[in-house]
Amino acid sequence: MPALRINVLPRYLTIRLALMASVSVSLGLVAVWFLVITIVTRELQRGFDARLTSLVDALAVAVTIRDGHPELIRTVSEPRFDRPLSGTYFQIQAPSGELLTSRSLWDERLPPGTFGHDEVLKRDIAGPLGQSLRMVERDIVVPETSGITHILVASSLNETYKQIEGATRLLTDAFLILGIALVVIISTVVAVSLSSLRRVHKVVSHLRGGGQLGNRFRLPTEVEPLVAEIEALVEQNRKTVERARHHVGNLAHALRTRLAVIANAMETDDRATLRSEMAKTERLVQQHLARARASALLGTAANTVPVVALANDLARAMNRLFPERGLTIDVIGSADLAVRCDRDDFAEILGNLMENACKWAESRIEVRIGRLGTEVTVTICDDGPGLEPDHLEKVRERGVRLDETVPGSGLGLAIASELTALHAGSLALVSPGPMGGLSARIAMRAAE
Repeated sequence: MPALRINVLPRYLTIRLALMASVSVSLGLVAVWFLVITIVTRELQRGFDARLTSLVDALAVAVTIRDGHPELIRTVSEPRFDRPLSGTYFQIQAPSGELLTSRSLWDERLPPGTFGHDEVLKRDIAGPLGQSLRMVERDIVVPETSGITHILVASSLNETYKQIEGATRLLTDAFLILGIALVVIISTVVAVSLSSLRRVHKVVSHLRGGGQLGNRFRLPTEVEPLVAEIEALVEQNRKTVERARHHVGNLAHALRTRLAVIANAMETDDRATLRSEMAKTERLVQQHLARARASALLGTAANTVPVVALANDLARAMNRLFPERGLTIDVIGSADLAVRCDRDDFAEILGNLMENACKWAESRIEVRIGRLGTEVTVTICDDGPGLEPDHLEKVRERGVRLDETVPGSGLGLAIASELTALHAGSLALVSPGPMGGLSARIAMRAAE
């Protein structure tokens, strides 16, 4: 089933992205189509009204009143005025009430309209034979007459409706063809673009098989960082396994001698040697397990440890551990500084160094925490007697105690040094330090 998901996912992702893009483009095209149709319809209607208005103006110039009867002194250029029931009509009403109509009206009449206005009015009416007409009307005053002459011009909307229908059909076909073309183009672009993910699958399979990336696979620039991170992760896991094998080999080699001594002690019933070797074997196993855990945590499994918070907790613990000393432990540093390390290991490193400082300090200990490049530094200083320069390296050895009168096992500095090295850090001892005593400085990889 997992393999099936990996094979189906790229195709499903391609279809999903193609559908989303196609729907988005389709909705956009529908909105643009609606806008264009609205604009075209409005412009055709405006042109139709403008043509009727121009006919009204032409009639206003050509009309005269003789003996109360309206007459045209010149012909208005509109052939449909002369065809009966052609759909284009005019009607002129003189101040006396006499009417002059176009031949196209035959014996029909247009509605009387609205009198007494100074503007051109437009409205839709029902005309002869139930025709849908658009009517434009205007009031004028003919020279050398008194009263208002009312001019009406009406024309059928069927022609305009046909023009709008034709434009709508043409635009719909054009937008439909454009939409299909865009959907095909978008689907092709998405499929081609996501084909690199299938190449990533081949790259990961190649890396999992132990191969190297090199220049064998050509990938898009956007995908290369992802593949590089995967390659780094595979390489890191490979190194972790190698380190684990190394520690297991070391442990097996060390146990071989111990087990031989234990077997010999059991045969001779040497219980003292048996107890001693069993204790040594247990410490050996714990030591190698700690090293293996620390080596594994050098990678992505390591924790982010806030240094200042941990140092404050240890300072409170040291004050409870040495209440009779009356020591002052100052922790100085920014609270956002953190290291990339196992928390228990770092607590053991810092705790051993602070405990050692508490044993030798006169009255005051200072823990300074700072950042230097990609590392966080922790410096533990005390105002004690310090060490001789030739003793600074010797105290790192296991079980070395320079002063037998002070309680301890001589393992604190050695353990701190080993754990720091296992976590790719460093531990430096300086004496005399800034406060006159020993100064221990840890440098560990900072956590981002």
